[in-house]
Amino acid sequence: MLRDALHGLTVIDFTQIGAGPTCTMLLADMGARVIKVEPTGGELGRGLGPGWIGDDAALFHGFNRNKLGVALELKCSDGVAVARRLIAGADIVVESMRPGVMDRLGLGHAQWAEPHPGLIYCSISAYGQQGPYADRAGVDGIMQADSGLMSLIGLPDGEPCKVQAPVVDVMTGYVACLGILAKLAQRSRDGQGGHLDVNLFNAALALQQSSLTSYCADGQLPQRAGSAAPYSAPNQAFRTADGWIMVAAYMPERWRRLCDVLGLQALADDPRFATSPLRVANRAAMTQALNEVFGTRSTETWLALLQQADILCAPVATYDDVMAHPQLAANGMMQRIAHPTLGDIRMPGFPINSVRENARSALPAPGCGEHTEAVLRELGYGADEIATLRASGAIRCADPVAPPPATVATA
Repeated sequence: MLRDALHGLTVIDFTQIGAGPTCTMLLADMGARVIKVEPTGGELGRGLGPGWIGDDAALFHGFNRNKLGVALELKCSDGVAVARRLIAGADIVVESMRPGVMDRLGLGHAQWAEPHPGLIYCSISAYGQQGPYADRAGVDGIMQADSGLMSLIGLPDGEPCKVQAPVVDVMTGYVACLGILAKLAQRSRDGQGGHLDVNLFNAALALQQSSLTSYCADGQLPQRAGSAAPYSAPNQAFRTADGWIMVAAYMPERWRRLCDVLGLQALADDPRFATSPLRVANRAAMTQALNEVFGTRSTETWLALLQQADILCAPVATYDDVMAHPQLAANGMMQRIAHPTLGDIRMPGFPINSVRENARSALPAPGCGEHTEAVLRELGYGADEIATLRASGAIRCADPVAPPPATVATA
């Protein structure tokens, strides 16, 4: 199982909010031992509600399952010393500080290249580790805007919109995880780690592979078109008598079958709509004609008729609809994680082989400093040393509320 693929590897996670935590959560889902290091006051993601589970934001729980939690104050030398000891025993470090911050703390890749050559060190930033924007901070929405993604989203005469799900953060986390897995494969051959530069700007551009390639080909700025795909038609949502239905019938045979189902055989023979590029060029007229018919029946009725004709379609689902989706249960994608004080927490699970991979129980997101004492003891700190660090404010220890996973190995 992939849940055991990275067993025996230790990851130190110095990331917050979305992108970095997505990366390290995926590594943890695949069996790595991930130690999440956050400030003694808790990481920023704990406060990003609404959407709360206990005192922490649901967002935090959704990005931090299967991790051990250590709280360190990196503004003091004792906290940095603990971090150095953690890194010394790690296979992978993932950090999302502004470029240069980890170097100033003595925790950057340059400080580890010689004493720890096998260390895989992944830096996640807004724009990258070098270049004119390297010092700039950025979050998901800023990157949706600055990468051009936001210019694609919305209605033609409306304001630009962002994707409400943090797609750039999540994409960046997947890209970082992919880079780390590639480095692990390389390290298995030559024993060398290395530094990975992953940033939100690049990931946002990668999300727009087709749109940017089209722009580079013809120099035409894409226009906002609501739900419609810019490269094919019909491939958009249509209003029904009681909601909306998404239809993709741009293939020649499906376009003709769609016209037959709607009783619009004349459209199939109309030279304005003879090909998908022509339908894109004449989208307004096509959409008006199709909407007039779609509006006469319910979404459910149209779904049955279109599916019978092998026309690609789906309702525009709400999250209530998604939770009742029969394929959701069949895929086992929603994971239920038992939390000892907050009850069951539901969230999307590991997306590859999800039925098998999510069947095993997962560790809930850690409380701030929940595993600090246990991890420090594994590192060789004695009770008196831990008490001194705690008294100085270098660490935060919390009463454990969940046991460590059964696969945890000592550092």
